[in-house]
Amino acid sequence: MKQGQRLWTREELILAINLYCKLPFGKMHGNNPDVIGLAKLINRTTGSIALKLGNFASFDPSLQARGIKGASNASKLDGEIWKEFFNNWNALAFESELLLAKYQGVSIEQLHDIQLPDDAVGKNKERIVQTRVNQAFFRKAVMASYNYTCCITGIRFPELLVASHIRPWALDEANRLNPRNGLAINALHDRAFENGLMTIGTDYRIRISESIKKNKEISSYEYFMRYDNEMIRLPNRFIPDPAFLAYHHAERFIP
Repeated sequence: MKQGQRLWTREELILAINLYCKLPFGKMHGNNPDVIGLAKLINRTTGSIALKLGNFASFDPSLQARGIKGASNASKLDGEIWKEFFNNWNALAFESELLLAKYQGVSIEQLHDIQLPDDAVGKNKERIVQTRVNQAFFRKAVMASYNYTCCITGIRFPELLVASHIRPWALDEANRLNPRNGLAINALHDRAFENGLMTIGTDYRIRISESIKKNKEISSYEYFMRYDNEMIRLPNRFIPDPAFLAYHHAERFIP
């Protein structure tokens, strides 16, 4: 460590991973307003934030699979925090949002603009807040990894896109916030995916149910059949876990 530099703290690293999850891969540079914002928040330079994001990229298996190495000077603590975060999405994602609120000097409800009902108190209030915060984190992480682009159609209107779970939220608590359990997908195809009328194979190719194939309406081709056996648009990172896709094909898809 150079003279005058200070060591990164655990809290600072968790905030940096939080930002890493929310930024499209090509936007992790010192001119990005979000990078500038975090630098001001924790009193560091934009260059140091960008470098730390690059350090985390060096641990990302989705990037490694694409031959992208990231920065080469990651510390032991960087690796430890990465493993802690990515082995416990539910706890660490929420902790990172609490830290973000703390450093900004606001409540977690204010940070996420959560309007609670009058009867939300105690454990019920905590559950509502944590659920909404977690859902917001998951959406941002998934959307950023797909660069706010539908993996089926390529449409790039965030207002029309859903951060869809491959393994349902209700059935897999451990992977509720895992971006590799997510797809950025438009609302129509999300509904079809949820109801088993389409699936995505472990080869990342789209499969359409026979019940749709039998429908001879022109709209069936326009909205579905044109995508049959096509590759999805893969994200820059957090590529869908083949195990989750295999589950959907075996347990949810109607052939």
